[in-house]
Amino acid sequence: MARAGLTADRVVAAAADLADEVGFENVSLSALARGFGVKDASLYSHVRNLQDLRTRVAFLAGGELIDRIADAVAGRTGRDALGAFADAYRAYALEHPGRYAATQIRVDQALVADSPALRRTAEITYGMLRAYGLEEPDLTDAVRLLRSTFHGYCALESTGGFGAPRDVQRSWERAVDALHVALTHWPRAEEVV
Repeated sequence: MARAGLTADRVVAAAADLADEVGFENVSLSALARGFGVKDASLYSHVRNLQDLRTRVAFLAGGELIDRIADAVAGRTGRDALGAFADAYRAYALEHPGRYAATQIRVDQALVADSPALRRTAEITYGMLRAYGLEEPDLTDAVRLLRSTFHGYCALESTGGFGAPRDVQRSWERAVDALHVALTHWPRAEEVV
């Protein structure tokens, strides 16, 4: 029998909060159960196992991230949209490090197909990039460029990896400017030799 007041949504939200506090990789069912004042077994009425919990946290965080990005890019195009997208992404990654780490895990593709948040992520990201005149296969390549740039920058920034005296915010803005130039002058697949 499930403990009164304990729901799958509460368990996942608590796991996301815990991830932000101790790191996504340090979230365990035991630590979560202790936080609720219950035995580990009580959680199995709400999540199947640790992998299921981590996947649910990934979906929760992915939904939060795309909601923030969608609000930021609404009504914008070009460099303005790209900057808003990038800033929302970076802010989320830095404010919620555990949740953000959850968005980087590999998730079963069958589950991805059923996720409204992940479909929305693709729609918003591809929509922003289509404004640059990109079509497949260039869209996928551009998404990979943005994701690797944003993720790499955030990962380095969050660990203090930028030691030069140059202002980190200014470098971020210049990186987004450079991405805008790259997207504006994207070499089409048929142009590449």
